[in-house]
Amino acid sequence: MTGSRASNDGGTTMDSAALQAELVALRRTLHAYPEIGLDLPQTQRRVLDALDGLDLEISTGRNLSSVTAVLRGGQPGPAVLLRADMDALPIDEASGVDYSSRIPGAMHACGHDLHTAMLVGAARMLAARRSELHGDVVLMFQPGEEGHDGAARMIDEGVLDAAGQRVVAAFGMHVRSHGERSGVFVARPGTMMGGTASVSITVRGAGGHGALPHLARDPITVAAEIVLALQTHVTRRYDVFDPVVVTVGAMRAGTAANIIPAQAHLDATVRTFSAATQERMAAEITRLCEGIAAAHGLTVEVAYDPGYPVTVNDAAGYDFAAATVADVLGADRFERLEHPVAAAEDFSHVLNAVPGCYLVLNAVGGDDPMTTAVNHSPQAVFDDSVLADGALIHTELAIRTLADDVDLDARKELHATR
Repeated sequence: MTGSRASNDGGTTMDSAALQAELVALRRTLHAYPEIGLDLPQTQRRVLDALDGLDLEISTGRNLSSVTAVLRGGQPGPAVLLRADMDALPIDEASGVDYSSRIPGAMHACGHDLHTAMLVGAARMLAARRSELHGDVVLMFQPGEEGHDGAARMIDEGVLDAAGQRVVAAFGMHVRSHGERSGVFVARPGTMMGGTASVSITVRGAGGHGALPHLARDPITVAAEIVLALQTHVTRRYDVFDPVVVTVGAMRAGTAANIIPAQAHLDATVRTFSAATQERMAAEITRLCEGIAAAHGLTVEVAYDPGYPVTVNDAAGYDFAAATVADVLGADRFERLEHPVAAAEDFSHVLNAVPGCYLVLNAVGGDDPMTTAVNHSPQAVFDDSVLADGALIHTELAIRTLADDVDLDARKELHATR
């Protein structure tokens, strides 16, 4: 997509640079006072304060601390959505920065504080250029991305239709603290991030004396066989080019060396990269576990909890986002991501409903991108200098999307047939 009414890049760049200090201050305040999950009252209040005076139609969530702000353009047209997640992680911070978390057991270790600040910056720039907008912008400030499915809850509460019409495109952005030089945006068409599921497996046998295993039904050996079989299963049954990752992260059984317990418990995470494989795994894991248990005369209970769907970038949306970054910041500031990221994102729900693109912005807070701590680490440090550029790209994606009505209509029809 290339907008028929080009925006004034020089003016936008100047505006974003002028906002940098303000965005850093907001981001560091959010970082010092992180909140976890769906209930983020202090974060919500700070976002509302930051948006105050911008002539937005603002609503808050009924069942979560979300903020939805609609910015009405100066001219009629479609609506586009920009999203930032706001929640932190249950981690004790060990980064050493002077604005470290003041809340024990909570840390913005995934950069959502940067996401929030960048979208506030975009709101300010878009409000200043309202007359250029041929349509409306929905700003989606979302709690509960870290395992609480906040995006799906906001969709249920109507965020996609907050402007009075269904948004025709949606864009999100995520920072990372490791791997590439700071300031570079990356994305890929098609599968951008994996889908996830949680599996809880309970093997039930019959307890007994460790010296007399033939008089018991040992669930530990069966659980161990299930762990190994899961790893073999994904390498023998699934295409290497549509991979599956299964990790058993917890195993609990027994109380003493000479006691065979009555049951053993496993917790696993499953990562997939296509919707078909994600659906297939649910049935096959259950069948595999039941078969192994039955072969040993035991029973098993498998609870398969589907998590976030696969995050899929619309091909046209990816091309448009890549071209926008290259045009505004330079060709060296965008790179195509070679492989999908195994982590999962609930923005996938948004992209399942409307076309768009999810980008990653490198915000590496160290000298060597390959040795800095990764997202979710208690030592993770993010580079504040990317805030203005992140806000700028949000702004340009919205302005240029709304300037291209014909292509948006074509993309909407294409998406409906997928």
